[in-house]
Amino acid sequence: MSFAQFGLLEPILKSIKEAGYTSPTSIQKQIIPLVLSGRDIMASASTGTGKTAAFSLPILHKLYQKKKQKRFSATLALILLPTRELALQVKTNIDNYANHLPFKTAIIHGGVNKSAQEKVLKEGVDIVIATTGRLIEHINEGNINLSQVEFLVLDEADRMVDMGFMEEIKIIIDHIPSQKQTMLFSATFLGAIKKMAKRLLINPIVVQSAPKRLSTKTIKQIVHPVDRKNKPALLSYLIGAGNWKQVLVFTTTKEECDNLVKNLKLDGLKSISVHGGKTQSARAKAIKAFRKKEIRILVATDIASRGIDISGLPYVINYSLPSVSEDYIHRVGRTGRAGEYGHAISLVDEYDFTYLKEIEKLIKIKIDKEIIKGFELDPNIKPISLSSQNKETQKSKPKKKTFVPPIKKKHRRTTKRG
Repeated sequence: MSFAQFGLLEPILKSIKEAGYTSPTSIQKQIIPLVLSGRDIMASASTGTGKTAAFSLPILHKLYQKKKQKRFSATLALILLPTRELALQVKTNIDNYANHLPFKTAIIHGGVNKSAQEKVLKEGVDIVIATTGRLIEHINEGNINLSQVEFLVLDEADRMVDMGFMEEIKIIIDHIPSQKQTMLFSATFLGAIKKMAKRLLINPIVVQSAPKRLSTKTIKQIVHPVDRKNKPALLSYLIGAGNWKQVLVFTTTKEECDNLVKNLKLDGLKSISVHGGKTQSARAKAIKAFRKKEIRILVATDIASRGIDISGLPYVINYSLPSVSEDYIHRVGRTGRAGEYGHAISLVDEYDFTYLKEIEKLIKIKIDKEIIKGFELDPNIKPISLSSQNKETQKSKPKKKTFVPPIKKKHRRTTKRG
């Protein structure tokens, strides 16, 4: 199948060809026709499946048709993301896809000067790619008009929920017309996501893509069983004894991230942390130092890890396993790229075994286990089930609600779009 079979505009097809795309991915085959038909969508799609093109190509097509028929003076498409790194990636992709179309796009996020963003918004933009906090600041100051938005995309919705952005999303929604086409993308459809979808979507089509596969030919995966109290020492031992020069370590919380860096430094291992509690400039500086090998170890949370792309990265370590199995694929997929060989090592304690089973079920592989002498798992400690864990301790605390007076909304329509 070719992109031309979707009936997309010639300028879009030209940009797709220039980007090197030859045929649509599975998620693109499912999503593009649905967006073109005007349906709301609730989709499960992981990074690397082509989901940005899946929603942005048909949005560009429909925007062009609408602008030919009518003159608009406000933003028509709004794409919300949890982090600056993701927003930058999406902005770059959309600019490439719209290279031959007369659209203006803007990226709105924190960590940079707000006045430059204000100037761009007041000049008028068709498509806004934004993180929630900075967008609300611009709404408060009257710098952006969302009263004509016709397309709303919430990408990585599960991460926005985990980062405590639900209240901010509600505030933004109050400034957007009810009659719009909405697309929600999430790695999981847990309770909070279902609740959000019920509030935002109208008769949505649910789409679930196959998870991204790992390259078992270029990535050696291994599990080291270890007591939780001995994890810091084992990590230092592995890196030091192996003389590993460049290691990306994943943790589940920012507190764990910072504490681990302290322990590594005490053991003489040069390391730095990257998580949602750091400023954007601090995160960018840390990643740059790691990429240039000025820092030996980069410790990161999943939330802050988007945008970390290190060519030739030899080692990825799961200091603690992710609760969402697809995140394991995203983590270890940072190594073993472009034909290079890489290692994915997981330190599995009594709290991690349930997650390990789910991961092995997803990737359809039984990961080899290797016990390191001196760090054996205490036989008296039994694996702890998910039901007995306090999951809330692994989530960031929600931000305080910022009050913004809502605009008067149109009556919510109940009929299905054509």
